[in-house]
Amino acid sequence: MKISLNPHAKDAATRDALVAEGGFGKYYTDHMVVCEWSEKDGWGEPELKPYGPISLDPATAVFHYGQEIFEGMKAYRQPDGGIALFRPDANAKRFAKSAARLALPEMPEALFLETVDALLKHDGGWVPHKVGEALYIRPFMIATEVGLGVRPSNKALYMLIATPAGAYFDPSKAVSVWISTEYVRAAQGGTGEAKCGGNYAASLIAQKAAAAQGCDQVVWIDAKERKWIEEMGGMNLYFVKGSGADAQVITPQLTGTLLPGITRDSILSVAKDLGYKTAEVMLSVDDWRDGVASGEITEIFACGTAAVVSPVGQAKSAMGTWVTGDGEPGKITMQIRNALLAIQHGTAPDTHNWMSAVK
Repeated sequence: MKISLNPHAKDAATRDALVAEGGFGKYYTDHMVVCEWSEKDGWGEPELKPYGPISLDPATAVFHYGQEIFEGMKAYRQPDGGIALFRPDANAKRFAKSAARLALPEMPEALFLETVDALLKHDGGWVPHKVGEALYIRPFMIATEVGLGVRPSNKALYMLIATPAGAYFDPSKAVSVWISTEYVRAAQGGTGEAKCGGNYAASLIAQKAAAAQGCDQVVWIDAKERKWIEEMGGMNLYFVKGSGADAQVITPQLTGTLLPGITRDSILSVAKDLGYKTAEVMLSVDDWRDGVASGEITEIFACGTAAVVSPVGQAKSAMGTWVTGDGEPGKITMQIRNALLAIQHGTAPDTHNWMSAVK
């Protein structure tokens, strides 16, 4: 890998002060990684260089046809002061799968991981020390062929940036959600399983509708029957049935339209480790409303890389409004959140070999 160090890198005191401010996407590390691909020559040599703007022709394909993908992953501070990535191999595999769906080149897993390791070796000082905080890493790829022909681009640019991240949502407060019946996130055969910007752009109008209803987030239902629960905003959803040791932790089944979240997959294992029964099911809006009314559904939470685990309290929809439990974060929700964070921060055994130390 080519290395071009930033001559204006932040000094340790300045960097630590910025990290201490918290937030999400507020400040960025001193470096980024770039790597070009062409249909003719394949992948070039990646370069670590100073973080900064890039220059693109106005006719660059990504501006016109949205050929773009991204990932979200985190690096966590460990008890010995070291740094470890959470399931980076899973991000590498999903990045390649998203690329294939958007007709972009699949980046070899080894190359993807090499770029992440290189950035962390030089910008590891940006990884926060507080539990619940991490360095959020954003790999992305755009189509860079210049021209207005509607076809898969014969050139692409991979980039990697990172930002210190605090809690995306305050975990001590449950968020409220608006169940959207006017808009849908994805349909069978679409790009729902891919992590691409177009999915998020199309979701913003529904997010505005949720805000107009006084809600923090939008919940999607399926495009065909318009009744099955899918995702919350850009996160997967979980429902807890019952309480105590007999509780069951369930999540909507992957149908080809939901993003196969890495945190979602991890929670299925964490919940089992804690002794709970788990299931991937088809859950309708009626099931949700009636389950809350009867007391069968006792807790709800969303999960994702940025938010980790976020409790859900109130749901609003055209069918009415209902509050889960007392509207506050549930015990099992917080138990699962804390158990996952303990693995990520290295204070609990990593029995699933999810953590990858940065050397």
